[in-house]
Amino acid sequence: MLKNYFQIACKVYMRRKLFTAINLLCIVLTMVVLLTVTAILQTTFYPTGVEGKSERFLQITTITQASNINTSRSPLGYKTIDQYLRKMKTVEKVAAVTGPESVSVYQKESVNEIMMRRADAEYWQILDFKLMSGRVPSEDDVRQGRFVAVVNENTAKKLFGTESAVGKKINTGGQQFEIIGVVEDVIHLNAYADMWVPVTTFPSSQYREQYTGDFTALLMGKSAADLPLIKDELLQIVKQVNADEPNHWDHTYMWADGKLDFFARGILNNDEVAGSGAAQLLAGIVFAMLLFMLLPALNLINLNSGRIMERAAEIGVRKAFGASNSELVKQFVMENILLCLFGGALGLIFTKLTLIWLSNINLVPYMKVDLSFAVFAYSFVMAIVFGVLSGVIPAWKMSRLDPVLALKGAA
Repeated sequence: MLKNYFQIACKVYMRRKLFTAINLLCIVLTMVVLLTVTAILQTTFYPTGVEGKSERFLQITTITQASNINTSRSPLGYKTIDQYLRKMKTVEKVAAVTGPESVSVYQKESVNEIMMRRADAEYWQILDFKLMSGRVPSEDDVRQGRFVAVVNENTAKKLFGTESAVGKKINTGGQQFEIIGVVEDVIHLNAYADMWVPVTTFPSSQYREQYTGDFTALLMGKSAADLPLIKDELLQIVKQVNADEPNHWDHTYMWADGKLDFFARGILNNDEVAGSGAAQLLAGIVFAMLLFMLLPALNLINLNSGRIMERAAEIGVRKAFGASNSELVKQFVMENILLCLFGGALGLIFTKLTLIWLSNINLVPYMKVDLSFAVFAYSFVMAIVFGVLSGVIPAWKMSRLDPVLALKGAA
């Protein structure tokens, strides 16, 4: 049966090549936009590479403190991480890292603006940076407060051209750092920076006594099964932080989130509730994609309606020989799905080219997004949905044709 559908569909679509080309163009453009967005969201919410262990760790980026008068939201302070989070029993590793900040690097007679983070040794154990040369800071480097630095490939090339950056020294903020390693360029949330130095190289030790500051905490469990336990233990830790904090806020909130939860909480502003709103965010994304598919689907409905009415005589003959409405609907919907699947395959190819182009033009620094098996699966589902959406109405209208009128060409 499927073979017959396929053969009929090929003959029908080759009969009017212009209509077929217009249909395919509409499908391909829609699929390229949807698949490009899906690939970016897949990389953001479920990253691989440097954040490949993201299914095992949670991140705490904000501490929210509230009273009857006002509310304060701030990144974590080092004291909150070191004194409270490192003592958690359900975590395997706890890392502290500052957010990226713009600094000026003085090299010979030139000045370059780059993004720098300060991190502890555990940071390099939780994230899987691809080391191009040299090494990353060790626990001893951090403990001793050595002025060592790691830079990414782009920064090494910017500062030293084709020369090896390892062993070179750079000056920033009145401090001189020796480069000990070069890593691959990355854009992921917790890894994005041009340069990393030990947290203990702060000009002052005042950061050690701060409950709020500029830090993010990464909490890694032994397995993904530990993450709910970490969240439960954090609820008890927060009560202790709130009791010890000298400003005595009425409520203190800290949420350990995975990638999807982190973005959902930020977009939906759910800082003071346990639920991040991830389900609502995903539902909103799916709804937006369906709305985006609606307009081209309506265009395809019009094109398909015209194409089907041209086949009125064929429909009349088939009805005269006993073909049921359901059989005819099934055939025409299947023909449309086959066309959409072919358009989806072309869409995958052009999406791959689009992602390569986006990476090469450096529109977003260090952007590296590729197609994955999940995106391939989404493309298949999108093609089926698109085919059904744009094929059901014309097929239903066709099935209601009177066979006598159809044979006379009066449809």
